[in-house]
Amino acid sequence: MDTITIKIDKEIKKVAQKQARREGVSLANFFASKITSFFTYAVKSREYIEPKEELNAKTRKLLVKEMKEIREGKNLSPIFNNTEDAVNYLKNL
Repeated sequence: MDTITIKIDKEIKKVAQKQARREGVSLANFFASKITSFFTYAVKSREYIEPKEELNAKTRKLLVKEMKEIREGKNLSPIFNNTEDAVNYLKNL
């Protein structure tokens, strides 16, 4: 079994500790059982959690610029047929 460390809000920890005491288990075992149950259900039902990635404004602007340059073929390295050509290209940058 692996060990993980998590940070949670103090109030959530207090509530979880009370529930763990009611169930007669340690806080670690309480969380382990909840996590195991959650992922067992997710795997069986194939309901995987997709992370929702949101870019900040600066990163989004940079990504839009870079994607435009890629579409236009700007600022791209050439395709190499061998490592010697690739190394020579890098040395001449």
